[in-house]
Amino acid sequence: MSQHLSGYPLGFVGLGNMGRANARHLHAAGAQVIVWNRSPAPALEAEQLGMSRAQTLPELAQRVGPGIICINLTTSAVVEEVVFGPEGLHLGLHPDALIIDFGTTSVAKTQEFAQRVAWVDSPVSGGQVGAEAATLTLMVGGSEANVRRAMPVLQTVGKHITHLGPSGSGQVTKLANQLIVAQTIDAVAQALRLAELSGLDPALVRRALLGGFAESRILDLHGDRMARRDFVPGGRAELQLKDVRLMCELADTVGLDSPTLRNSLAQWERFVHEKGGGDLDHSGLFKLYE
Repeated sequence: MSQHLSGYPLGFVGLGNMGRANARHLHAAGAQVIVWNRSPAPALEAEQLGMSRAQTLPELAQRVGPGIICINLTTSAVVEEVVFGPEGLHLGLHPDALIIDFGTTSVAKTQEFAQRVAWVDSPVSGGQVGAEAATLTLMVGGSEANVRRAMPVLQTVGKHITHLGPSGSGQVTKLANQLIVAQTIDAVAQALRLAELSGLDPALVRRALLGGFAESRILDLHGDRMARRDFVPGGRAELQLKDVRLMCELADTVGLDSPTLRNSLAQWERFVHEKGGGDLDHSGLFKLYE
């Protein structure tokens, strides 16, 4: 794969836990990676690893030229500001540049962005562990031509890649993923707390359940964190709540009436705002039942 990216100018905006790992993989594949991050420390770290740092977003866009710019940001509003804001990428964006959005953002906003610039939405699943190992699942939306062009980048950071349809399709699929994740975290939390209140060791109960129909990555990874009460953030609960809100927005748009989704929203709102759990790992939802 490195032969396809060797010497290729590639921008990367947003060096959080996921973005930092993805940028490193692209750099290792031989791309000329130019980074920008709102807070300087991650960009300085990338520079020490051999990447190049842009001082402004327009400078990054100008240096990438007709290449590809990856963004890994938290919300639709931040994406809009970074790309189209008064100091955004658009001020230096080449007409032939392509943007790949690895974040989870609004379906409607993604479709709007894709009408303004060449755009591929490629939200991911697999968490920080998958990002570090370059084994992420990528859910991709965009035109055939744009996705084909993005593929060397996608194949460098992920393992399971599915092109689902036009712009916004990746975001729809990621929200479907997050609907399952959000409600499964809640179910696992309740199950392990139920066992604990009954006098059982939740770690032992988790181990037993991993052999049956309840087995899942949520039970395996997040159930382990719950049993150990280790809620150091990998995926922050505040971002999980953001995703649940996006699910509800999409459900309203397409006419899905889901009482369980409404309940999930209420639980995540309560955990983040009433219990102050926004900066904990999303497995920390367990604390609602303590």
